[in-house]
Amino acid sequence: MRIGIDLGGTKIEGIVLSDDGSEMARRRIATPPGTYDDILVAIRDLVTGLERQVGAPCSVGVGTPGAISPATGLIKNANSTRLIGHPLDHDLERMLGRQIRVANDANCFAVSEATDGAAAGAGIVFGVILGTGVGAGVVIGGRPIAGAQAIAGEWGHNPLPVPFDDERPGPLCYCGRHGCIETWLSGPSLAGQHAALTGHHLDAPGIAAAADAGDLTATALIERYCHRLARSLGTVINVLDPDVIVLGGGVSGIAALYRRIPALWHNFIFSEPAHIRTRLVPPRHGDSSGVRGAAWLWPKSPDPA
Repeated sequence: MRIGIDLGGTKIEGIVLSDDGSEMARRRIATPPGTYDDILVAIRDLVTGLERQVGAPCSVGVGTPGAISPATGLIKNANSTRLIGHPLDHDLERMLGRQIRVANDANCFAVSEATDGAAAGAGIVFGVILGTGVGAGVVIGGRPIAGAQAIAGEWGHNPLPVPFDDERPGPLCYCGRHGCIETWLSGPSLAGQHAALTGHHLDAPGIAAAADAGDLTATALIERYCHRLARSLGTVINVLDPDVIVLGGGVSGIAALYRRIPALWHNFIFSEPAHIRTRLVPPRHGDSSGVRGAAWLWPKSPDPA
């Protein structure tokens, strides 16, 4: 059996999967508000509690914000800033007394959906997170791809492709540049665009519901969101040419995305419009994909002892 841990800013979730992907146990705790060491202890206790519950030692995979730098071995680019600059994998291995595997949370999402989710069996999978931020993971042949800088899939910090005049230079991003894809396509960005136009505060699902009810402003905003996402994913297809793109995160529940984007992205893909085979799909496992993908970082059943 394998344990997956999803380390988030507000919660830490753990799951135990059998070899066939069946869920054997699940626990969720609040992320401790204290120090980095407090997080280590919380993960250790969660793992040992899950193992007691299923009565067996397990392999352990951890999905984390940011990534482990290949240059330093330390966490970088994490919005949970307490993790930055620490050797998370080595520290957890010391506390748990075994080898573990750590990957970016977006990579875990992509692994989950490529293993037994909406993209099961696909050769190349691009797993997109459209939530508080915009990120993605790349899975090829069932394996997550980290890259030389451990930034594979970080498409959210590329400029919005083919910008219109009113999209230049674009909003300021926390990375210091203007017009990053994340500044246009994150959930808070979509909500902010709606508030700027209407003075009303709705989240992404609320905006989509308003559009479905016939609200003209919301309808136009969702259409423009689809156009921006089609441009952005079209560029990904030109570079990676994935078999399947799976959308996750809070924005991924908008049904219009799966209808409109394939109708638009052919304008930005270097291929015959009638023969674009890449599929755009919602996730099979929803919010559970991250924690399941962390468990699937161990694709086989090694002896964890």
